[in-house]
Amino acid sequence: MTRWLLALHSSTPALGVAVLDLENPQHSRQQLVLPCGRGLTNELIEAVQRLLPSDQWGDIARLAVAIGPGGFTGTRLTVVMARTLAQQLDCALDGVSSFALMAPRLAAAAPSLDPTSPFWIVQTLPRRGRVAGCYRLNPGQLGAEELEPPALLADELQPTPALVMEEQVEADVGHLLDLCHHAHRLQRPAAWSTVLPVYPTSPVGVV
Repeated sequence: MTRWLLALHSSTPALGVAVLDLENPQHSRQQLVLPCGRGLTNELIEAVQRLLPSDQWGDIARLAVAIGPGGFTGTRLTVVMARTLAQQLDCALDGVSSFALMAPRLAAAAPSLDPTSPFWIVQTLPRRGRVAGCYRLNPGQLGAEELEPPALLADELQPTPALVMEEQVEADVGHLLDLCHHAHRLQRPAAWSTVLPVYPTSPVGVV
């Protein structure tokens, strides 16, 4: 019987994993955050097994993964793992940008922001310019609607109102699990094949 929801977030140097047992959703929620950094390649499987042993992976009902923007290797590893599991298990996979995950949290911390209007999240990259995405809160969907996906900004553009990207993996992987649970209750289809990492910049230079 499919019973587990699994959420993965590695768009930052920290890995976030969250699970929920659909047979006991009120009391089964678990999550962890590990500072894996460059060790994620060797630690990812073990980290997931700490919350959900591999002999129970066949009971996963739905997955969700943060698709970036973030580190190239870190984001790719969890996206590939989530895609592979979803394909093999023939289950839904929700891909959500890391900016969309943090949008409600950042908006709640900005009291001057009009919650009914679009706003931007901006990240300044070392030597690579700025990445920005545009969002609008959507309480009915438990999160934020992504109006413009994260992309590299031209130097002359100054989007407003703008909030500064702020990493908080523990909160965001928890929110990702909430979105996964909401989508599962609605039986919303989500094909694994459409979930791809977001890379606003190239690993060999600015696009």
